[in-house]
Amino acid sequence: MSVDRQEAGEAVQRLAIDGGTPVRDPGRPLPSPLTASGRTIGAEEEDAVLRVLRSGMLSGVWGTEVKALTEEFAALIGTRYAVACSSGTAAIHLAVAAVDPEPGDEIIVPPISDMGTVTPILAQNAIPVFADVDPVTGNLDPDAVAALIGPRTRAVVAVHLFGKPAPVARLRELTDRAGIVLIEDCAQAYLAPVRPGGPLAGTVGQLGCFSLQQYKHITAGDGGLVTTDDPDLALRMRRFADKGWPRETGERGYLHYALNYRMTELVGAVARAQLGKLPGVVERRRASAAAFAAKVAGLPGLTLPPDDGDHVYWYYPLLVDGLDEAGLRRYGAALTAEGVPALAGYLARPLYAEPVLRTPLTYGRSGYPLAGHEYPDGLCPVAEDLVYRRLVVVPWNENFTDADVDDIIAGVAKVHGALVAS
Repeated sequence: MSVDRQEAGEAVQRLAIDGGTPVRDPGRPLPSPLTASGRTIGAEEEDAVLRVLRSGMLSGVWGTEVKALTEEFAALIGTRYAVACSSGTAAIHLAVAAVDPEPGDEIIVPPISDMGTVTPILAQNAIPVFADVDPVTGNLDPDAVAALIGPRTRAVVAVHLFGKPAPVARLRELTDRAGIVLIEDCAQAYLAPVRPGGPLAGTVGQLGCFSLQQYKHITAGDGGLVTTDDPDLALRMRRFADKGWPRETGERGYLHYALNYRMTELVGAVARAQLGKLPGVVERRRASAAAFAAKVAGLPGLTLPPDDGDHVYWYYPLLVDGLDEAGLRRYGAALTAEGVPALAGYLARPLYAEPVLRTPLTYGRSGYPLAGHEYPDGLCPVAEDLVYRRLVVVPWNENFTDADVDDIIAGVAKVHGALVAS
């Protein structure tokens, strides 16, 4: 072999982060939710926007699109009602407000999620209590939840992390026994059956919260929906999203503390168009995830997510053995350098370690409602092990081609072989 050919071969094998040739040409980034190549936005959404603009009615209060969206979404998910709002965080806030905790009441949450799962609890003057998670899925561990339920517990928020359903059947048993409410955070788990052939995420708890943010399976830029079978909860949420205004009575009144979380007709119309594409989005994500898993499942020291026909792959989580925190961060950075965007740990730290909870400034410098509550390191050791030493996530996309999946496989194999399996 000539020196030039030998050097070229070594460059291909050397990690791109160390100056080698990346698996994927930087000029051909993978489809991403931040670009048209990674979204399913097309003529249907254009027609929907024009329909609203030409009607002259952009408000969801008096228009028809938001109302139709809530009816269609409830029918798709399998609940009696759906309530629309302005974001996924607003959806969680509607659910927590519907629970109506007393100041200082507690709501149990996982430490691996978006902060939008937690801040609505503070907004209602309640206390987030963090329960540890399953070491493989990152979802709430029911035993950890059971140990934390006390006299001030009002609800549990179960996040279906990365598209893998949390054990909500068991959690519903726990919450029913305690006389408290189960809220499902389904922002990452559209159309995920909670068991093979079973009901969908968002139907097991009393409340199910969804997001239409740019990164989700379907998007209208932002927006949220909450599902429920309870007419009283639905009414309370509709009013909370509309300043406490009982529009169904025809009276201009303000019945209780509430905010303006209304969805616009433009968002509703785009979401309706996206909703028709959702089954196909989920099917394509599952197919490409299966193709990926088939090729990397044998890599030593790599654990793939369990899938019983229930995972809908918002992100694809990889569990890597044998790394410390610096090694995990390098693994994620190395994958990204190969052209496979990845996040080591998914979060920089568990949610309870964030400044918003460690040095609370919710109400001036009072520390309220968290005064006297501490969130120390080591609070949830399994979650910390995932975030700091084991978890790497790859954003998944319905528009990945076979060639895209092959590049992801090659990137993972290259990085894993260099950093773990060697």
